[in-house]
Amino acid sequence: MNTPLCTPVYNLIILDESGSMGALHPTTLSGFNEIVQTIQTSSRQFPQQPQFVSFVTFNGSGIRTILDKQPAHQLRLLTADQYQPNGSTPLFDAMGRSLMRLELQIETESNPTVLVSILTDGEENTSREFTAAAVRAMVQRLTQTGWSFTYMGANHSVEGAAAAIAITNTVRFVHTPEGMVQLFEKERKGRMVYYEKKRRGMSSRDAEADYFSQP
Repeated sequence: MNTPLCTPVYNLIILDESGSMGALHPTTLSGFNEIVQTIQTSSRQFPQQPQFVSFVTFNGSGIRTILDKQPAHQLRLLTADQYQPNGSTPLFDAMGRSLMRLELQIETESNPTVLVSILTDGEENTSREFTAAAVRAMVQRLTQTGWSFTYMGANHSVEGAAAAIAITNTVRFVHTPEGMVQLFEKERKGRMVYYEKKRRGMSSRDAEADYFSQP
């Protein structure tokens, strides 16, 4: 029998801010803000499961940490000025930096829940600090400690790109405003079910099963 757990949830969202995301700017803003509201709702409903959010964007101009382990009650909606797509896709550098940072920040936590969500509409093409092999090893190690990873992608071999960095929980979205709306609806449902399963004491592997297949 699963016993409800009183543990914090750390949400790390890594969002592509490359130029090709420009056509989806309004729906990406709206979708991210829906995720924020979902996290806040869950945090209010289940105060024994406090929620924190780290939010990182990446493109050829830089990797930006917009939210850094922010408590849910302090979250503010993302504005158009904070998300300006431009440039290329240094996905591995964004992942490597943000995973290392969060791991250091919570290294003294006992049995935390960590959900890493990656959204990109293209393949890695400009990283300089981290290789696919380095990111893969990091993801494998963190998965073994109970971290969960989801990969949302478009316009590339989504399953292949995710598998190359040891992520199996994937979904392909259509690169249109309508496709983004559908993606974020799937993400919202999966996230709420994931939180509930973890609250009941399920393992991360069991909790993330069928993440993108909720009715």
